[in-house]
Amino acid sequence: MTKIAYIGAGSLQFGPIIVQDILMSSILFKNGLEIHLMDIERMHLDHVLSHGEYVNEKLGRNAKIIATTNRDEAIKNADFVICALEKDRNVFWSQDFHIPRKYGFKQVYGENGGVGSLFHALRNIKVIMELAKKMEELCPDALLLNFSNPEHKICEAVTRLTTIKAIGLCHGVFMGREQLSELLEIPLSDLQTKACGMNHFTWFQEIIQKSTGEDLYPKLRVIEQKGDWLAKWHELALGRILFRRFGLWPSPASNHYGEYLRWAEEFVIPQLQFFYDPYDGHPWENKQIPEGVYTLDKVNYEREWNKDWSKKLLPVGSTEDVQLENEDGTFKNSGEIATLIMESIVNDKKQWLEAVNVPNKGAIPNLPDNLVVEVPAYSDASGIKPVQMKPIPEGIAATIRLHASIHLLLVEAYKEQSKDKLLQAILIEPTVNSYRNAVDMCNEMLILQKDVLPILK
Repeated sequence: MTKIAYIGAGSLQFGPIIVQDILMSSILFKNGLEIHLMDIERMHLDHVLSHGEYVNEKLGRNAKIIATTNRDEAIKNADFVICALEKDRNVFWSQDFHIPRKYGFKQVYGENGGVGSLFHALRNIKVIMELAKKMEELCPDALLLNFSNPEHKICEAVTRLTTIKAIGLCHGVFMGREQLSELLEIPLSDLQTKACGMNHFTWFQEIIQKSTGEDLYPKLRVIEQKGDWLAKWHELALGRILFRRFGLWPSPASNHYGEYLRWAEEFVIPQLQFFYDPYDGHPWENKQIPEGVYTLDKVNYEREWNKDWSKKLLPVGSTEDVQLENEDGTFKNSGEIATLIMESIVNDKKQWLEAVNVPNKGAIPNLPDNLVVEVPAYSDASGIKPVQMKPIPEGIAATIRLHASIHLLLVEAYKEQSKDKLLQAILIEPTVNSYRNAVDMCNEMLILQKDVLPILK
């Protein structure tokens, strides 16, 4: 019997489609399957359970699906633990974004990089470390498949401070592959790529056309040089500059890899993200949840061409934009690789993985060994085996090494319950330009998020 525990299964965006992926897999039913869905939000949990039962019946899987609010019950004797959780996502994300910018720190997004990401990380590390420590007791051999951001910071805490094997999963590299497919006018199925770096700051070392064996980098350079600068500017302009200066194509998009660079705001318009009128009060005061806007292109399309003034973009996490079934009634696949990993382990069949977040251990030679990096890998019953990559360009490596130090300080801040270590991490963050403002910003964030942050003395 294969037992999968899904912690944070009530996620309205991730929950239904990840459960659907699992139920679509015939391999995972080899010896029987139990899926334990766990969340503290019972209403959302029931929504995911209902969809799981619908898919289960329609596919005739006969899987045992159990919904519970008890985490320990869900993970006991599990083979795999999936983690995808956030608390009051957009409210806290809006704090992560706006408070540092109020103090003059021009971070682009504050989700995975930037000053705000340190508080985002600590909130989730608090909960996921509690999960990992319980896993050591109740399912010590289980594999933790983490979807929660910031991937690298969370996985680094788990892999440094526990014995649990943790893998961070993100579709950023797949977004980069889609960009390349469109720019090169080559089907995704005919693209062979290898990308590595740090989550949301990854770089393609190899871009090859499978059918011909052709190195596509020369062609990409010609296409990029001829491109209209304003075409998909908000998504690609920063990436094009990075490509010109450092020689590799980055992924996933400007507003993500821009989080790690002090000068990214020249190419991204961050003021739009989590926009609200402060005269009406802050979201965490008036409970008016701000919208999460990822790209300017989408806003332009929705709001400039559709003249309906009442039209609003769907908030991040809405189920209305998640299509679970195809027109012919078959079920969609999410494109996430968690199910592929579980299949390869259960079936002991070698599986190529475009990107996983795991401790480096020499996979990228010029980065620290304990740093959690994003690399391609293979998986089978013996575990995850990262692909050996070439050294990355020194300018990129230097940027990542700085963030590696920030990650280490953050993990130490959690472990030692040290506000001083957190402040050290803040002071070396690239967007910070004032000691006084750094201290004041840190104090305000610690007060605002005191109920969800770990204890810091």
